[in-house]
Amino acid sequence: MKKLSLSPERRQRLIGELRKMSERDFDILLSDFQAGELVDRMTALIGPAVYNEAVQDVRVNLQRRLDELDGEVFADDPG
Repeated sequence: MKKLSLSPERRQRLIGELRKMSERDFDILLSDFQAGELVDRMTALIGPAVYNEAVQDVRVNLQRRLDELDGEVFADDPG
């Protein structure tokens, strides 16, 4: 599997949210660099698990839809 990465816009948004959260909830001021390092490390640490969970959820939903499709598209065979 390829390495997970965030778009620059999403990464910057997460950095901003992390900085706000750390100051509000923990009274810790993070620089953009520090917050960026945390975002990058957390992406590497939990990103694959979140990705795999999402893929599994999609797989289950697709299989359910495919199972439902059987009754909708197959014609009764008279013979």
